[in-house]
Amino acid sequence: MVQRRGRRSELGEDETRLKLVYVVIDGMADRPIEELGNRTPLDAAETPNMDLLAKNGATGLMYTVGKGIAPESDAAVVSILGYDPFKYHTSRGVLEAIGAGLPLRDGDLALRCNFATVEDRNIIKDRRAERNLTVEEAMELAEAINRQVRLESHPASFQFKSTLGHRAVLVMRRRDGTLSSEITNTDPAYTRIRGVGVAELEPEMILRTSKAITGIEEAKISADLVNEFTKKAINILDSHWVNSKRVKEGKLKANAILSRDAGHIIPRLPTLREQYGFNFACLADMPVEKGISKLAGMQVVELPPPSESLEKDSEIRVKRLLESLPRYDCCYVHIKGPDVPGHDGDFELKTRLIEIADKDFLGPVLQKIDLKRHLICVTADHATPCKLESHSDDPVPLLISGNEIIPDTVQKFSEAECRKGRLGIIEHGTELMPMLMKYLPR
Repeated sequence: MVQRRGRRSELGEDETRLKLVYVVIDGMADRPIEELGNRTPLDAAETPNMDLLAKNGATGLMYTVGKGIAPESDAAVVSILGYDPFKYHTSRGVLEAIGAGLPLRDGDLALRCNFATVEDRNIIKDRRAERNLTVEEAMELAEAINRQVRLESHPASFQFKSTLGHRAVLVMRRRDGTLSSEITNTDPAYTRIRGVGVAELEPEMILRTSKAITGIEEAKISADLVNEFTKKAINILDSHWVNSKRVKEGKLKANAILSRDAGHIIPRLPTLREQYGFNFACLADMPVEKGISKLAGMQVVELPPPSESLEKDSEIRVKRLLESLPRYDCCYVHIKGPDVPGHDGDFELKTRLIEIADKDFLGPVLQKIDLKRHLICVTADHATPCKLESHSDDPVPLLISGNEIIPDTVQKFSEAECRKGRLGIIEHGTELMPMLMKYLPR
């Protein structure tokens, strides 16, 4: 049988094939803020492109993991890609290690880490060292840790890698056995529920001692090693020349390492192609999203690290997306921007970054693609309310537009308006991917 070719668009795509552009704007959802006239940053922002998509599409709200759960980004992204985070037991540490390109095997211990500022060795002044740690500073500090720390409580080695800003990842390996992730975090801002990392809403800012959750020897050894690493890292970082320089510049020291979300097993996810028969690409710059995408069988499109300008970053991402669309059926795009000011409580900056994502990313994309041949989904992975300065369990707004989607009556993309949409309230993020796939003909 001879397959008939379709016409090619200006992007080089087969015009008979429907494509999915799945855009997740990190931490975009919020709660009403008095200073914004009791509106959320999304509601207050000028977002003509998202509003156009909402006006011509179907909308609703979605609990990305489940009601009552304030998820970390890893569990939320895993869920909205269709994987139950409680079933597949993913861990932030493992996902970050894979995304950062660190060697990892089952039985190794991987943890997500932060450079932080502590006083008196255990009082946390800032969990992220003011968010102004440069790439160069973080690399210098990481190099010092790798060079000078030696684990002696048990025969083991480690590799510590700075990733972006204050973020880092740690992988430990026993020389005479395996390790276990059944340990508590040293970072007080997060805890774990059934193995899934969730935010503590009112944490006590004290550097915690890691403890074994179970009585197995591997967990006790893992906690010992994490605590030894934490103490020795403080000894090295506190007097490091990078931190002496930061103090002279009026900045806080990055003199401690907080760790969380340990994992010791690489999850085996059924790939998205195996499940749905489509080719997927991912455009993301954070290690955790890269790690998830690799495990899900996506092609990770390489991007430069995020800069201080979301406008410039958006321009690059538009270019990479348009280059990728001819080769893939579905493109997942993760935009970090609004999450950071949410954690900092800066509602004005969060509003502005949402506007930039709309104007400088979605605007140019919509000018270049034909909505009759593209399905567009826009949502968030979680809410990061400015008043909380942390993730919450609030549902996030969702729109699905393009192709032959029947519009509802919603005219603006916001949390309050999407509550009126015909998609209703989706109770679990795992429902979204199968819903999107139903719109794409095989």
